[in-house]
Amino acid sequence: MARERQAPVAVDIHRAGQQLFHAALPGSTPDNDAWITRKRRVVERYGSASYLVGARFRAKGTTFEESSRLDPDEYAAHGGSFPITVENAGVIGSVTVSGLPQLEDHRFVVEALESFLKL
Repeated sequence: MARERQAPVAVDIHRAGQQLFHAALPGSTPDNDAWITRKRRVVERYGSASYLVGARFRAKGTTFEESSRLDPDEYAAHGGSFPITVENAGVIGSVTVSGLPQLEDHRFVVEALESFLKL
């Protein structure tokens, strides 16, 4: 989907700490890889989409950076990382995109997963 749209993104799929897939498409940069790592860590810690985690903090009138007590160089509650959940197993991994504005990164992952699952 990213190639078809010529999206300047990096895409990452992880399972249980192992990178299963990574693609850095034209227009993406090494910074996108760093964002992927930081967003993925949020999913691994909270078990929810990185965008949702950030939204929950904002709904409380604060920010993730101010209130999570986590190092912002290691964690980023910005859109683009989504948990892979298996029934009776919980969160087993994540799919992460970086390169677009955070809401677009989030929507991109959701759309790709919905397409893959034919939802």
